[in-house]
Amino acid sequence: MASTPPKELYILGLTRQGKTFRPSDWAERLAGVMSQFRPGGPQPGSHLGYSPWCIPTAIGAVKCVIIHSDLRDYDVMAWDFCMNFAKDNDLQVSETRPELPAGAPARDPATGRG
Repeated sequence: MASTPPKELYILGLTRQGKTFRPSDWAERLAGVMSQFRPGGPQPGSHLGYSPWCIPTAIGAVKCVIIHSDLRDYDVMAWDFCMNFAKDNDLQVSETRPELPAGAPARDPATGRG
């Protein structure tokens, strides 16, 4: 039986060696570049909000970007840009939502506060 590909990938702000990726606003920058890639294509003012296919957030204290597979279906070059960003910066990529380490404080993605 063939497995279905994941609908979302998580690019974590951690290198494969476990170091925090800098600058601290990398997730917002990446999502900002991808803001024009959205259902229905770019619209006037759409650059002012993130694409639903590329969302910056945090899991605990770790910044991450959630990349939805619909981005790949819409524009494979935009998908490749995100994947190459992760590869070029040696960032961890996960097909499942990463778990918080035991004892790590949970943070609200909107405010960044616990």
